[in-house]
Amino acid sequence: MASCSLAEIRKAEGEEERLAAVDKVVAMLVLLEEYFINCSSEGNGNFFGGDNIGYVDIALGCFLGWFKVMEKMLNLKVLDITKTPRLVKWAERFCSDDAVKNAIPETEQLLEFAKIHLMK
Repeated sequence: MASCSLAEIRKAEGEEERLAAVDKVVAMLVLLEEYFINCSSEGNGNFFGGDNIGYVDIALGCFLGWFKVMEKMLNLKVLDITKTPRLVKWAERFCSDDAVKNAIPETEQLLEFAKIHLMK
């Protein structure tokens, strides 16, 4: 679902279509925020499964770099502290975890890749 919506943002023609695609992604993230609250040890855990990174964290974490690219390329906020505060904090914890921080490509590297391969 996220990749389709991110592709919709990228392929949108005009501001109205782009904003509609962004709204879809934000709506999905609001649902994930609710899921996170329910699944992370009744809202107190650091990750979806509690205190340790699990499969859901990894699956969503794969999109974090692309969210940052979209923010830079299109000047839009995908993860917004006002709409999904717990997911924003989750993303910070996820990206700074020792098991993850060296595995996520730098935003600038992904941005260059996107400019060359995705924005044709």
